Amino acid sequence: MINWARVAELYTDFGEDGFAEIVDVFLEEMTESLGRLANATDDKALEAEFHFLKGAALNVGFDEMARICAEGEALASQGEPSQTHKTQLLTQLPQTCDVFSQEWRSKMTAQA
Repeated sequence: MINWARVAELYTDFGEDGFAEIVDVFLEEMTESLGRLANATDDKALEAEFHFLKGAALNVGFDEMARICAEGEALASQGEPSQTHKTQLLTQLPQTCDVFSQEWRSKMTAQA
């Protein structure tokens, strides 16, 4: 679910302190966006949240979450039902964020 090679690239580029700040901002944005996604009822709002989450997920290596977002975004943009993708994200993204939050330091320091 998490592309740890992508995480390692960011960690190398920004260092531990810089990356820790990125993680904090990312997790805060995920919480806010998931709240908006949960409340989104029309296709335009769903498309916007899927798009935002897709970009954020790709930035930090959440490849599977980005794939779900891309599919949901495409469906919403066509006025097709995207409830399954919304439900998947609302369930799986918080779990992925928890794993990421708990494991990134140990995985990155193990590589050093």
